[in-house]
Amino acid sequence: MEKLTFYALSAPEKLDRIGAYLSERLSRDVARHRYGYVCIAMEALDQLLMACHCQSINLFVESFLKMVRKLLESDKPNLQILGTNSFVKFANIEEDTPSYHRSYDFFVSRFSEMCHSNYEDPDIRTKIRMAGIKGLQGVVRKTVNDELQANIWDPQHMDKIVPSLLFNLQSGERTESRSPSPLQASEKEKESPVELTERCFRELLGRAAYGNIKNAVTPVLMHLDNHSLWEGKTFAVRCFKIIMYSIQSQHSHLVIQQLLGHLDANSKNSAKVRAGIVEVLLEAAAIAASGSVGPTVLEVFNTLLRQLRLSVDYELTGSYDGCTSIGTKIIKAHEERQLQEAVIRTIGSFANTLPTYQRSEVMLFIMGKIPVPGVNLTLPSTESEPEGTRMIQVMLLKSLVQVTAGFQTTNMLTALPSSFLEPLLSFSLTDDPEVRLLVLQILLSLIDRHDNRPKFSKISIISDISVLKLKVDKCSRQDNLFMKKHGQQLYRHIYLGCKEESSGQQHYETLYALLGLLSVELANEEVVVDLIRLALALQDLALSTDEGLPVYNRCAVHALAAAYLNLICQLTTVPAFCQHIHEVIEVRQKEGPYLLPEDVFIDYPKLPSSLEKVEGDVLFLQSKITEVLGGSGYNTERLATPYIPQYTDEDRLSKRKSIGETISLQVEVESRNSPEKEERTPAEEITFETLKNAIVDSVGMEEQERERRRQVVEKFQKAPFEEIAAHCGARATMLQSKLNQIFEITIRPPPSPSGTISSGYGQSQSRSVPIYEMKFPDLCVY
Repeated sequence: MEKLTFYALSAPEKLDRIGAYLSERLSRDVARHRYGYVCIAMEALDQLLMACHCQSINLFVESFLKMVRKLLESDKPNLQILGTNSFVKFANIEEDTPSYHRSYDFFVSRFSEMCHSNYEDPDIRTKIRMAGIKGLQGVVRKTVNDELQANIWDPQHMDKIVPSLLFNLQSGERTESRSPSPLQASEKEKESPVELTERCFRELLGRAAYGNIKNAVTPVLMHLDNHSLWEGKTFAVRCFKIIMYSIQSQHSHLVIQQLLGHLDANSKNSAKVRAGIVEVLLEAAAIAASGSVGPTVLEVFNTLLRQLRLSVDYELTGSYDGCTSIGTKIIKAHEERQLQEAVIRTIGSFANTLPTYQRSEVMLFIMGKIPVPGVNLTLPSTESEPEGTRMIQVMLLKSLVQVTAGFQTTNMLTALPSSFLEPLLSFSLTDDPEVRLLVLQILLSLIDRHDNRPKFSKISIISDISVLKLKVDKCSRQDNLFMKKHGQQLYRHIYLGCKEESSGQQHYETLYALLGLLSVELANEEVVVDLIRLALALQDLALSTDEGLPVYNRCAVHALAAAYLNLICQLTTVPAFCQHIHEVIEVRQKEGPYLLPEDVFIDYPKLPSSLEKVEGDVLFLQSKITEVLGGSGYNTERLATPYIPQYTDEDRLSKRKSIGETISLQVEVESRNSPEKEERTPAEEITFETLKNAIVDSVGMEEQERERRRQVVEKFQKAPFEEIAAHCGARATMLQSKLNQIFEITIRPPPSPSGTISSGYGQSQSRSVPIYEMKFPDLCVY
């Protein structure tokens, strides 16, 4: 062997002859089953290949590959493994000269086949499969860097390579689950097929350039589809974890896009499959944190929201086609529910990777998708049933809760533009308690910037709030502007939220948290005054019997006002104010514990049968509070005016049935009467007389209007044609004369070449020439 190597090195031009001879011998020996000689010949080929790196190695490689092919084609496992090992050695050699005429198609097919080997003896089967994997790894190494080689990324090759690797990853999972005995364990220390496969798969993906990612991921999706592996989730998640960690990070959004496309393609598939794909998306998004969304931010959310909508649709109609014909798949509602939860979690996980400005965009985008009955009917199949619209509202609001969780912004005005805040607040006035609660949670997430929210989770009277360790920052200018612009709206919605009969303990707790956060995060002196007025207005609301609120709600509102005043008095640190509040609370503890949160917000509240005598010392007095705060420089005039929510057209809200009506009645109150103006103009006194006159007048007006209409109709029915024509003609001429007047005023004189025309007295006088009377030279006329 040494002599042969020496000869080959000293006379490289003889290499191809040596190769041809050896391969001829080898073919003969394989045919005659002389396996000893086969091994010798193969070893000789290997050693020559390793030793000779000269220009003319190309021709030798041809005969070498011919031999490897011969071995792989035989049906003896040992020969196949021998051939593979030689090929792997060859694959690790760096060649100097490119090769134009080599084709690896056979090797890709044969190695993929070996990966799926079904040989009876399990040990030999494992060996063959491992040989197949190593062979594929060799082919990839050999071709991936060589521009002239067959492009390994072509779908025809990828469709063989990727499924073979996944098949081994998967089958390895099954065998690994049976724990090996200690004896086998020592043998097992050699690399297992699964580890080898994973390494090979990672190497393949790591080499994928931007344009090849798609070809590498498509077969993975196909494989998971064909073997219905989405439903189990674990294997699919594992595959995509390998993919996401192996590819270059700047390409990760491509994988996400393909998954989203696949989700769309499977939208008629069972909920389990879709939920599997969504789970995988969730994991993938978490791994590719910054790069996961890529350039098309809203497209990602659009796809996920579309899936949410479809899922709600399917759950309601009970079939994938919208009509329940025989043969449609039965849809399980709980599976659809799980899918919806998964989609909402995924939306949250995507949103967490976005910077603040993009999050704001996404919030607006989702808000625009929330269907409003009577405004934008985006759901063709559920027009008839409000239930569908309600479900979608709940789902989308839940998504918003996820998106806004942990949202940190320095400038409230940009983070919460009117286009987002107004529709959001209008949802807080619906009849549906679940929707209202979600809206309040979203508001809390947005306002809370120092993680104070958990500290307000329970409503209680805390004698010393320093135990809460609240983080209070000074209010910035933007915050003050925000409260100036939207403060009144927020107060009104808190007030109306307390008036809802369907509000339960959670609602009151969230409203308390909202009041608390407003006073910690966004309160300047003016806001504090308004919040105190609001709390006192809530007390009046609970006292009034006209609203028809049940006893529980009235006690709850009393308790809420008490807890809040107790909080704000300690935040303002005015001793006399605190003293008054604490005195009232003490009286309540003795005489009316049902007016305090500790007795109301528990599982079985201790309530009286009716609230009759709530007066005297158990109430917080506006006059007293105004007096003590006035001493500390607060605006007494404003404190003394009771807070009355500005009912615009929203008086009708009490009778509203749908969000649609609510939205159409949403009116920007601030623009018309900002708080300053509202103080100075005392409200016009409305007495019984004025109301009576208004009603009588309006009836009289209606009569006149009706009479006028009747006359017009009669005239057109009975008058002769000439009279009608004259009437219309007169109107037309009047219109014409008006138009002429307007034209006279608006048409300026064209600039004349000789300057202005001066009349006899030397004053310049401008003529007005209508455009249609101007004379243009022939050249100008086209």
